[in-house]
Amino acid sequence: MKKLKFISLLALGATLFLTSCGGGGNVKNGGGSKNKTGMNGWKTNDPKGWFFSGKQQKPKGWPNMVYVDGGTFTMGLVKDDVMHDWNNTPRRMQVSSFFIGEAEITNADYRSYVTWLKFVFPPSDPNYKNIYTGALPDTLVWNNKLSRNDYAENYFRAPEYDYYPVVGVSWQQAARYCDWLTDRANEVELMKQGIINKNDYYSNDSFNQGANAFNLDKYKANDPELEAYLNKQKLQQKSGIKNSNPRIQAANRNATVGLVAKFRLPTEVEWEYAALGLQKNREYNNYLGKEPEIEKLRGKKGKNRGMYLENFKQGRGDYSGVGGWNNDGAPTTADVRQYPSNDLGIYGMYGNVAEWTADVYRPIIDEEASDFNYYRGNMPQQTVKNADGTYKKVDPKDMKFERLADGREIYKGLPGSYEKRTVEDQRSFRDGDFMSSLEAGYGKEADSSMADYNMYNSPKTQFIVDDKGRVILQRDNKPRTTKVSNTARVVKGGSWMDTAYWLDPGQRRFKEESKSFGWIGFRVAQDARDTNNKRTKR
Repeated sequence: MKKLKFISLLALGATLFLTSCGGGGNVKNGGGSKNKTGMNGWKTNDPKGWFFSGKQQKPKGWPNMVYVDGGTFTMGLVKDDVMHDWNNTPRRMQVSSFFIGEAEITNADYRSYVTWLKFVFPPSDPNYKNIYTGALPDTLVWNNKLSRNDYAENYFRAPEYDYYPVVGVSWQQAARYCDWLTDRANEVELMKQGIINKNDYYSNDSFNQGANAFNLDKYKANDPELEAYLNKQKLQQKSGIKNSNPRIQAANRNATVGLVAKFRLPTEVEWEYAALGLQKNREYNNYLGKEPEIEKLRGKKGKNRGMYLENFKQGRGDYSGVGGWNNDGAPTTADVRQYPSNDLGIYGMYGNVAEWTADVYRPIIDEEASDFNYYRGNMPQQTVKNADGTYKKVDPKDMKFERLADGREIYKGLPGSYEKRTVEDQRSFRDGDFMSSLEAGYGKEADSSMADYNMYNSPKTQFIVDDKGRVILQRDNKPRTTKVSNTARVVKGGSWMDTAYWLDPGQRRFKEESKSFGWIGFRVAQDARDTNNKRTKR
């Protein structure tokens, strides 16, 4: 007994020794760092210092955005692959927390975007003539040679369709909308804080005409062009900077004022995780399984009992049900909030319109390379600098555009914004090399001539507009094996013209990023800080 007591005392002493020396970590401070003195010896936010971090704020969602708590889940199909696509086999994935749009972007949302472009960059100015027209949805997506095409004229503009999902928007256009939304949201946030004076902001053409328009990158970089916008006194008050030195205020501007996280398209894994909403269907740390999607959509009681509470095609020639007993009541699209949300409060994940995601499509998701926040499509960007070290801005007379499938051009960057260049194109990382191909069989080895081999060798497309304005699609005539390319983007979810098969969040398709469709819309997402909450009750 004495020997046991002696051993216990030795173990306790060793534990105390390790803890005091740092081996056991800071046990007292388990709730997060409280020390306001930095490693440099200066206190953060010292009135006589040079570093101000501002007040810590809890993550706050933007209006119409839903917080999705990250976690692990099984991505892909967990039932028979009847189409034999073999592109969505189950795999385990981890997702960080994020915000996602409560609903798809509506006609009214998108109309506010193109109206802003028309106001700030008038098409009557020769320097800006393609900016507004290139951002407009393609209303001809409604055209059908054997149908009446009423929607082509009314759908995007008529007020009765304001809260219907915008369609006819390509992936390229959707990505530009996200960039624009980031600037406008931060513009409004700075107005709320009094840092930008709202009273004459949009009535004063010197503020918002052409290249002078507000831009988040310019604000972060303390661009002199924006100095006339800012209420310096309010900026100092809101940021908590007690040092009146203007250089210190400018140096700390980025970190001290609460800005809105950038908007973007959700990744494929984020979209599927949010659509499933498994957080509510669990017991402690075990998911209770994925119900058949079609059964989840039926009403359980009252007048909706047995009715499908989502907008999809129920059979050949049946888009909404019989007259007087319409099942979903929508032969095409519907109001984005017409049907019940999923368990997370997100609308329209099972029908209405399919949606663009950020990812470049490949038949195989390389979970061996990354099973954390998986995303194929990284193209790191760097701001271009002038010879004198200042940032280069987009010149209206030297703008760069991308070609849309209908022959129009969509801007790469708006005038006055900082010009960006791609540092590295990572879309084909670990993707389809020679040794993965059929040609590599029978002991053949890759040689220098195969260094650039890629098994996803889709036809290269060139869009040419003739002197009559007609679009001529030219493709190379080399032997090709696939339609998959670095411009093919993943489309998730079912739509008003899809059968129930496509409603499963595990399904995936791809479409060319320059094309637009009458059944594809999009919603936005934002990064969010993981809250690291303690375990909650089931």
